[in-house]
Amino acid sequence: MLTADTPLRFLKGVGPARADKLVETGIETVEDLLYVLPFRWEDRRAFSRIADLRPGGAETTLDVTVDSARLIRTRRRGFTIFHAVLKDGSGTIKAVFYNQPFLQRVFTPGRRVVVFGRATLDRYGKEVILENPDHEGLDDADAEGIHTGRIVPVYRKLADLSSRMQRLLIWRALELLDPATLHDTVPRKTLARQSLPGRLDALREVHFPPAETSLRALVEHHTPGQRALAFEEIFLLQLALAMRRREVERERRVGTYVLDDALRRKLAALLPFKLTAAQQRVLKEIGEDLRSPHPMNRLLQGDVGSGKTIVALMALLVAVENGYQGALMAPTEILAEQHWRNVGRLLAAKGADYRVELLTGSMKSARRRSVLEGLATGGAHLVVGTHALFEKGVLFKRLGMVVVDEQHRFGVLQRAALASKGSRPDVLVMTATPIPRSLALTLYGDLDLSTIDELPPGRTPITTVVRAEADREKVYTGIRKEIAAGHQVYVVVPLVEETEKSDLKAATAFAAHLQEAVFPDLKVGLLHGKMKSDEKERTMARFTSGELHVLVATTVVEVGVDVPNASVMVVEHAERFGLAQLHQLRGRVGRGAARSYCVLMVGEGEGFGVARERLEIMTQTNDGFRISERDLELRGPGAVFGTQQHGMTDLQFLADVLRDSRLLETARDEARLLVNLEGDAGAERLLATLRPSWRRRLGLAGVG
Repeated sequence: MLTADTPLRFLKGVGPARADKLVETGIETVEDLLYVLPFRWEDRRAFSRIADLRPGGAETTLDVTVDSARLIRTRRRGFTIFHAVLKDGSGTIKAVFYNQPFLQRVFTPGRRVVVFGRATLDRYGKEVILENPDHEGLDDADAEGIHTGRIVPVYRKLADLSSRMQRLLIWRALELLDPATLHDTVPRKTLARQSLPGRLDALREVHFPPAETSLRALVEHHTPGQRALAFEEIFLLQLALAMRRREVERERRVGTYVLDDALRRKLAALLPFKLTAAQQRVLKEIGEDLRSPHPMNRLLQGDVGSGKTIVALMALLVAVENGYQGALMAPTEILAEQHWRNVGRLLAAKGADYRVELLTGSMKSARRRSVLEGLATGGAHLVVGTHALFEKGVLFKRLGMVVVDEQHRFGVLQRAALASKGSRPDVLVMTATPIPRSLALTLYGDLDLSTIDELPPGRTPITTVVRAEADREKVYTGIRKEIAAGHQVYVVVPLVEETEKSDLKAATAFAAHLQEAVFPDLKVGLLHGKMKSDEKERTMARFTSGELHVLVATTVVEVGVDVPNASVMVVEHAERFGLAQLHQLRGRVGRGAARSYCVLMVGEGEGFGVARERLEIMTQTNDGFRISERDLELRGPGAVFGTQQHGMTDLQFLADVLRDSRLLETARDEARLLVNLEGDAGAERLLATLRPSWRRRLGLAGVG
């Protein structure tokens, strides 16, 4: 018997070397393996007759007997072809396998096997055959099939494991697992109230659905097992966030804020424009937080260009005016440098006496020492920086407020690391990826939510079009026209350099092509993430000043870069980007008075029609909420928010929960009920029993 905690090297078929590869992917134990869930299922229940097979028809399942078999060793060194003649009561068919000599042990004459595949013609166009069908040899005892004759789970490649091998290992793990070691993480009373199966039954059902399961229900993630695992995931996350919120509510503010009319007038005088009603409403909500006895923990979401940064600056200046220091953390050096320049420029124009510093990882040591000294002594009032802000050597004299821009680019732990540098500072996190309120409460349940749902006046509407390769010359003509009118153009590409496996246009090669072959009379610049900080700064300065006509860039321009004179955004291989990311990119234009355009170039490959259909919503609306909701439906939150890569959460079922808000709300309500009934002790007791990977995941929410 195996336990849930048994290291995978002890599962037959894994071994030490393969186990080490799996550990690198985060899969260490039998329980971890069971949570590697199928991404789709194939219905192999219905059996066909050989006589009914037609070349090019649908994939089908056959219950056959091996009539004869032979292995052919070709002249090509190491290349083998295995032929097996299969028969049933209606006829015979040849199955052909390449480079699989071990199949001699499976396809022995007289043995009964089940195969699944699509009939095709041989290379001479004469004989109907099966090429490399999936297969399963059945013993006399007719053991239940794993790979055929049922609804079969299909897995993405994991380490060196094929989908078939994963299927076999997971089957073995479920067969050999001691059920007592895989206890339910959701209380049984809760499962009973929601009519959900226990965890082990749910996992069995998802991996190997019972014969009566509806394939449509599986595809829509509506089976009891899928709902149970989705519920478990959201319940545990909500439990962690509920505890985090209670922890926050118990924290007491150190010191008090004075926010009187005199301070309001002073800060209003710094603004070169009037705030929108939405900005004023959010500032009022922040003001109420600052007057409360508890530190602020607020999420501010708003569409591209809605004016979140100016709201954050006003909040930071309230902290400075009350004797505290403020920190603004941005996800990239380019954005941090831009925030620093813009804040400095705004304050200098109004003669404000605030010292604003920049801190990034690529700063020279002498400059860095000066900034660190200013923060430690209190000489620096505000600091703008990247993840370098939460490194160990960064000390503040009196950090009072932390603003985190583009929250989803950072893990919650990183946010907490920066906040821990002060005595319970106020925290404001911002995102320009608008999300439905229910999802915001799920992902950011420990934060209060504010939304800027109004754009400042003067934002020019952006016309978005989808264009194919055949339209490229027309696009270049349009670019020349805009440049002749005195405007500038972004061209965004997905990669920095060509790779053997990719046909994408690399930024470096494409910039050279545009400069030499397309626009030899214009100035084309290049910006990408691998450039040194001073190079990036010089390039952006040349583009901002108008010296460069065209800027070829990777997605480093996605967030926050502001050049009002840029009126065209061309995105190469737009099909490779998510909708929310394209909306962020599009927000780099339309920031001045000129009419602006976003051109989404789509490669004319096999998926052209599908890509064009998906991108159509970009041509229909500039509403970030509508676009983001559509993106979430198509790709799920892990892809949209970058959370799988950026250490926040790797929820596997949440994309389905978006279409099932009732389950989401129920899980949240049940988690809060448990905390209210059993208090911290009950919740902590439950969380303490979780497997290490779950504890790591929930640790990112501030609990564990």
